[in-house]
Amino acid sequence: MLEHGGRLRRAAREYGIELEQWLDLSTGISPFGWPVPDVPASAWRRLPEEDDGLIEAACAYYETSSVLPMAGSQAAIQALPSLRPTSRVGVIAPGYAEHAHAWQRAGHQVTSQAADVLLGDLSSWDVLVLIHPNNPGGERFDVETLLRAHDELATRGGWLVVDEAFMDVTPQHSVCRYADREGLIVLRSVGKFFGLAGARAGFVCASAELLHALREQLGPWTLSGPSRYVLQHALADRAWQAQARTRLSQVSGRLAALLSAHGWQPTAGCGLFQWCRRDDASLVHRALAQRGILTRLFETPASLRFGLPPDDAAFERLDQALSVIVP
Repeated sequence: MLEHGGRLRRAAREYGIELEQWLDLSTGISPFGWPVPDVPASAWRRLPEEDDGLIEAACAYYETSSVLPMAGSQAAIQALPSLRPTSRVGVIAPGYAEHAHAWQRAGHQVTSQAADVLLGDLSSWDVLVLIHPNNPGGERFDVETLLRAHDELATRGGWLVVDEAFMDVTPQHSVCRYADREGLIVLRSVGKFFGLAGARAGFVCASAELLHALREQLGPWTLSGPSRYVLQHALADRAWQAQARTRLSQVSGRLAALLSAHGWQPTAGCGLFQWCRRDDASLVHRALAQRGILTRLFETPASLRFGLPPDDAAFERLDQALSVIVP
């Protein structure tokens, strides 16, 4: 299995620091999660039902006509490669490594390249996988650029897969509203923006025909009853969403300023993280971990991703640690 952020228990064992003493900045999950209400007992005792209102709430939130709920966008990442014959697949790099891994494991011909290289050579791909905004590279794409790429791919039966797991802070840039077009597949997650990573829930926005094929591949009950109940209400809570977007943007900007003050000008970022490329990233990662601060280390390219500190005390703790360890 590939490496991911959030391995807090492992870090606690490795560095000999009690779990509750850590400041975990290793994920892009919002520390200001949607306030989950009590889940009715019926959600636990009955099998999930598809006519419970979740689909309608998701279609309204994502501004699309057809969605498929599933156990996080990871489930779609793993299932989509099985729906195509052997294909030439271009995957954005650096980026979420599970995309290339899933297509390679399914026997496809995978090339990982920077986004501008991929978009500049569309004739080389049957499937193009982009992350928008990219994790961790932060690349963002003009909607018209994405739609032109989709049009070229679709004319020969190709796919454009757009992973929008970090899009919720800036929903105006999403391509979900165009996902009824054949060959355009958009992946969305509720774990990051809503702070509901433990629910393991997400959505695929795509044509009805492709969603039918994906449903057949995954089988029934792609999402648990309690998760469906929580998601339906979270997606409908527009007042909380508006407040969260403002708060996340402000906190992310504050984090970027703090890092810059220590000579770590962020290379990229979004409303949920900041990403810094530096040759000494591994040394700083370890030095921070020795002080109970967990970040996400990337080896290629050497870099660190910083999630959002949850409060003033966490900002002060990170500030003090960087003052000691960063020359």
